[in-house]
Amino acid sequence: MAKTKEDLSFEEAMEQLEGIVEQLEEGEVPLEKALQFYQKGMALSKYCHDTLNSAEKQLTKMITDEGEKSFDIKEED
Repeated sequence: MAKTKEDLSFEEAMEQLEGIVEQLEEGEVPLEKALQFYQKGMALSKYCHDTLNSAEKQLTKMITDEGEKSFDIKEED
């Protein structure tokens, strides 16, 4: 039985997404199947993106003696 999106770990979702990308890059997939892969890939991509954003928000909070304090992580260009 296939796991639902809620049952997937981030790592499992990334593995599935990588597999979809590999299959689409080969170019040997019929159009209908490619569209199905694309839709599933977009859903997996959104799930991974949302999971990373949630983790980033958690990591940007520090516990201090006064309570929670937020700090910004500067992204490299």
